[in-house]
Amino acid sequence: MTSFISHTTVDCADAYGLSRWWQQVLDYVEDPDDPNLPGHEECMIFSRDRTHRLLFIEVPDKKQVKNRVHFDLRPVEGARDAELARLVELGATTVDDRRNPDGTGWVVLADPEGNEFCILRSTAEVAAGPQ
Repeated sequence: MTSFISHTTVDCADAYGLSRWWQQVLDYVEDPDDPNLPGHEECMIFSRDRTHRLLFIEVPDKKQVKNRVHFDLRPVEGARDAELARLVELGATTVDDRRNPDGTGWVVLADPEGNEFCILRSTAEVAAGPQ
């Protein structure tokens, strides 16, 4: 017997606001039969092919330390640095810049509630090797 991951849950202060932010980042959608609305304490979003789900649940405690689990994002199109600029424009903040002079590496960011995640080089950038 085995298990599978039903969804990834993110504890937060504003489930609706944070779910909307991650929808923009990941190009995810909500269930049209169960839309997320302001004030909802639980908000689910889905990848467009519905193979991955993120559930945002409001909790009373504030984030205090580094995440034990985080997302590593890779741009679908374009380059890491262009995606970094887009994410910062959406409201992400840079926590740690781990880019190397040869173009490899990643950047650690935080979403609007302080949850850390990383932006990696695109698959095309990795295939091209160090710059």
